[in-house]
Amino acid sequence: MRIVIAGASGLIGQALVAELSTRGHRVVRLVRRPARTPDELTWDPTSRHLDPRALSGADAVINLSGASIGRLPWSRRYRRSILSSRIDATSTLVSAIRGAEVPPRIFLSASAAGYYGSRPGEVLTEDSARGTGFLSDVTAQWEADAMRVSDITRVVTLRSGIVLDRDGVLKPLLLLTRLGVSGPLSSGTQYWPWVSLDDEVAAIAHLLDSAIEGPVNITGPTPASATTLMRHLAKRLKRPFWLPAPAFALRILLADAAKDLLLVDQQPRPKRLLADGFRFQQETAEAAVDTALARTR
Repeated sequence: MRIVIAGASGLIGQALVAELSTRGHRVVRLVRRPARTPDELTWDPTSRHLDPRALSGADAVINLSGASIGRLPWSRRYRRSILSSRIDATSTLVSAIRGAEVPPRIFLSASAAGYYGSRPGEVLTEDSARGTGFLSDVTAQWEADAMRVSDITRVVTLRSGIVLDRDGVLKPLLLLTRLGVSGPLSSGTQYWPWVSLDDEVAAIAHLLDSAIEGPVNITGPTPASATTLMRHLAKRLKRPFWLPAPAFALRILLADAAKDLLLVDQQPRPKRLLADGFRFQQETAEAAVDTALARTR
């Protein structure tokens, strides 16, 4: 397949490019500077510029672009960047797909489990209604934009959980744990929507060959609380897990980021992936942490 990827320089993008190339696909990366190699194409999502010919005849387009939600705190200006970076990139790709002489057959566009908002006690599937909050609003707009080409290509929106990797959500948690100041975030009983980097990449590759359309939860099959995950990390590093961070303090320091990232309580299940025959390599958060710690960069 000829696959065009936006956001190929990020954590997921780099791993995905490597995996798809290993499988024998031809991967073309969209870059925001002059192209230097035959496997690069220049685009400028800020000004909504991408020549439709770049996507014409491609088998698939994968959109992973967007400002990191892991950068804290979320100032008012950075909140605008989180939204605009996603909408600018998606709208640019959608316009190019619609203008292509031969539209790509598949459009896989990133989204997030943040679509569901905080929903304590609920089991969430792709059929569940959207939630409330900043990230829910962002992902709803993000997905609606991607679906504007569903009449001419198969569109899948990737509702990913937090990626458990050394360069993902584990990066700040590793620092806190090594410093010996790790502990429960508020009660610590809130469930986090997690996924390993291996399974994130494998799920995206799986969806290239699937017939699934619409939203897909890319989250680990076994629910895990924040304390389960963080206590296991402390155990592996042989460090204490003792210092609680009160919810009110997190809200004062981080505002929406605390509510949508650290204190969020949700249990999205990968119903459509499992029904489509996908099998997870790391079925528990503990296994995902172990794999991430064993991986060397």
